[in-house]
Amino acid sequence: MTTPTSQWESLFLAAGSPEKVLLLSFKSEALKPYTGKTLAEVARSRGKSPEETAMDLVVEDDSRVGAAYFIISEDNIRKQIPLPWVSFGSDEESSAPVGVFTRYQQHPRAYGNFARVLAKYVREEKLMPLEAAVRKLAALPAENLGLKERGRLQVGYFADVAVFDPAKIQDHATFDNPRQYATGMVHVFVNGVQVLRDGEHTGAKPGRVVHGPGWKGDRSPAAKP
Repeated sequence: MTTPTSQWESLFLAAGSPEKVLLLSFKSEALKPYTGKTLAEVARSRGKSPEETAMDLVVEDDSRVGAAYFIISEDNIRKQIPLPWVSFGSDEESSAPVGVFTRYQQHPRAYGNFARVLAKYVREEKLMPLEAAVRKLAALPAENLGLKERGRLQVGYFADVAVFDPAKIQDHATFDNPRQYATGMVHVFVNGVQVLRDGEHTGAKPGRVVHGPGWKGDRSPAAKP
């Protein structure tokens, strides 16, 4: 963990300091009080090194222990965002801000990732035109993933439509309070069915599994609303 190497990616070293490793999720109820604390804080409270503490937590929780590593340069992000081949995505799960989901700290990208692109990097910093950002959020990732008839407003495509106010779209999720919905999204249609109307969920759940080119299951055609 402390010796630089090209054989594996050490996020511990990449962070540069245990102060930049934020603990987000545990399975064990006994360890959940550490949620939202840095590895450095927990190590100090246990009287051990950050390295030993990290290993202890993994063993005690019998999990990988979810964490956020503050390793990305904002200047580098600004350089990458306008590149025409760069698209946007998020690997954070989508979960409700109530019930069992609140037992662990979530990464704010779950609630604010895409709104942040439109608010911060398009409207405020003007790193790219709005139409370029929409392509990077819809058509380009669909093409990269080989998702047929998705990602465009086009005849014959599935009717997935997001209507937002570019002057008001805004993320609000933070690491301290990640479960805050973005604002400025007005209407959303999924497979032709409206699921968001004037910013409020309609109760409809028309979503379906979207298979990529590697899918080997049933090839029967699906209706396109």
